[in-house]
Formats: sequence, structure tokens, C-alpha cells
Amino acid sequence: MAEPHRWHQLLVAQEGPAGTWTLVDGFDCVYATIELRRVNAAEVRYRVSFRGEAIGWSSTLRLACERVHGEFLRNHDPNGGPIASWA
Repeated sequence: MAEPHRWHQLLVAQEGPAGTWTLVDGFDCVYATIELRRVNAAEVRYRVSFRGEAIGWSSTLRLACERVHGEFLRNHDPNGGPIASWA
């Protein structure tokens, strides 16, 4: 049985310049940046930044996208979202 088609955060990652991916929200605003970095002669890692602040490193682009998108979602719940100006 074929696996159903599923959306993944990697689908919203836009590459450019080489080795750099940006993730954009529904308003075309960049909310995350992922940069490919060489750790040593044999290893590479992905540096994950959310709204300009580094939040960690990942071993794969897929994992980097998942982590930063999770941070994006956490910033939209009542416990992590901005405080309303009228409150």
C-alpha cells in the first residue's frame, strides 16, 4: 500500500544563496534560516536560526526544517505568542 502524500516543512524551504535555505510564512515573511556549515573535513551540519537567533544544529536538512518549524508553531500558542497590546 502506498504511503499517502504528506506535507513537510522542507517543502517551504527556499534555497539561495547556495547552502542557505529560508522558510517563509503565509505572508511571504522569512521566519527561519538554515545554513549548511562544514564542521571538519568529513562532516557537515545545518545551523538553524529562528527570527535571527540561532536555536541549534542538525545533522540533516529534514531535521533542521522540522525543528525550526516546531519553534514557529510554538510561538503561535497562548504560552509563547506575543502579548496583545489591548490586554
